Amino acid sequence: DGSVIAQMSNPDMRVPIAHALGFPERIASGAKSLDLGAIGQLSFEKPDHGRFPCLNLAYASLLAGGTSPTVLNAANEVAVDAFLASRLAFTSIAHVIEETLSAVAPAGARDLGAVLEADAQARRAARAQVERRIGRAA
Repeated sequence: DGSVIAQMSNPDMRVPIAHALGFPERIASGAKSLDLGAIGQLSFEKPDHGRFPCLNLAYASLLAGGTSPTVLNAANEVAVDAFLASRLAFTSIAHVIEETLSAVAPAGARDLGAVLEADAQARRAARAQVERRIGRAA
């Protein structure tokens, strides 16, 4: 019918975690409710893929399917941890993710074991990418 349904909340990871834990039911997350009256106005812009290269990586990962989103997530977590520890430049996060996605071939996400194995492989590959980048900077 042309309508758009949106799920909006304050930026709080408890919201998606509660959604995942309670699905298909909804459970309380403990997060503060979003007050649209206090916000007053929402504005939207097209994403700038040049400024946000991880968007393209995420879309490509979704299209690849299987364990590719798992690989992307694991690589992101390793790269962000390295950045937060001042071991990796912020601008290198996307490069680590991209290189990890190239290094770890997606497989079928047939069961939890396959997903956990992809996660472990991606973390090893991402850590190696971080170490290579640190070696280049030294």
